[in-house]
Amino acid sequence: MASSLTLSRENEALLTHEALVSKDMIHTPGPDFLDRCFVPGSRTPQVLRSLGAIYNHGRLAGTGYVSILPVDQGIEHTAGSSFGPNPMYFDPENILRLAVEGGCNAVATTFGTFGTVARKYAHKIPFLVKINHNELLTYPNKFDQIMFGSVRQAWDMGATAVGATVYFGSAESNHQIIEVTAAFEEAHRLGMATVLWCYTRNNAFKTSDKDYHVAADLTGQANHLGVTMGADIIKQKLPENNGGFTTLKFGKTFPAMYDKLSGDHPIDLTRYQVLNCYAGRIGLINSGGESLGDGDREAAVKTAIINKRAGGQGLISGRKAFQRPFAEGVDLLNAIQDVYLDPAITIA
Repeated sequence: MASSLTLSRENEALLTHEALVSKDMIHTPGPDFLDRCFVPGSRTPQVLRSLGAIYNHGRLAGTGYVSILPVDQGIEHTAGSSFGPNPMYFDPENILRLAVEGGCNAVATTFGTFGTVARKYAHKIPFLVKINHNELLTYPNKFDQIMFGSVRQAWDMGATAVGATVYFGSAESNHQIIEVTAAFEEAHRLGMATVLWCYTRNNAFKTSDKDYHVAADLTGQANHLGVTMGADIIKQKLPENNGGFTTLKFGKTFPAMYDKLSGDHPIDLTRYQVLNCYAGRIGLINSGGESLGDGDREAAVKTAIINKRAGGQGLISGRKAFQRPFAEGVDLLNAIQDVYLDPAITIA
C-alpha cells in the first residue's frame, strides 16, 4: 500500500543507507511473523490469540508492524505536566478515543484509565495494561518501579496484554527483574501477551559530554535480558551513541560489537538492538520520545524510518500525539503508520 507521506531531505537520506549487518541475519517483520517466530516456541494458543489480536488491529493490521499509543505519564511524571499542554486528556476516555481514531494496534495505559472506561472500549481496541510505575512523588526520586495492580486485575478488565518497566543498571533492578518475570509468567498462563519497557537507569551512565542511557551496547543488552524474562515485544529508546561499556569500564565486550555489528549510523545502532532481541524473533518497538513542539511530526517520522529500516516492528509514541490538539494527534499517529505502510521504505 503506497502512502502520501512526504519526507524531508534528511529523512529521504535515511532510505539509501546500507546496514553493516545484513538483514539476512535477522527475522524481519511481515504478515507471517507470528507463524515464523512464535508458533515454534512455547507460547500457548491463548497467548498467540492475544498477540494476533494486537498484530491484526488498526491501520497496520496484517503487516507484522505495530503502532501503540502509550499514556502512563500521569503517574510517571505528574498529571499536570503531562496533560497541562492539552487538558482534555485529564478525562481518560479521550486517551482511548485517540487510540481508536488514530488507527493504533493497541493502547497502553494505567489501571486507573482502563478502570474507568473498560466496558465501553474493551471490544474496540486491544488493552495493554501498564502494571508497574515509577511514581516520582517520592522525594528524593529513586530509580524504582512498583506494582500498581495485579495481573489478574488486568485480565478481569479485558486486557489483551500487560506491560512493565525494568530499570536495568539501577540499584533496584534485581527486585524489578524478579517481580516482572513472575508477572509475565502469570500473564502467559492467563493467555495475555507481554511487553517490556527495557530502560537503563544509573547516574553513572551519564557523563559530562554523553548520555549512555541511550547507548546501543547498553540498551541492546537490556533488550537481551528482557527477552529472557519472557517479553513478547520489547520497547526501547532509539539509540543515540555507543560505547557505554568501554567508556564506563564495566561489563563484557568484544571488538565486533563496535565496528562490525554496529556503527555510528542510527540504523546500524538500532539494528544492534534488533540483534539483541534474539535476532528479531521478538519484535523491537522504539519509543517516540517527548514532545518538543512544531517539529514533532517530522521527528516521529524519522524515528519510524530508522526503526523500520533497522528491522524493528513499530513505534510506541505518546506525548507527541496527546500533547497537541486531538486532530493533530490523529494525524501524527497516521504519519507514523504511513512509514510502515509505504513499500518504498524497505529494510536496510
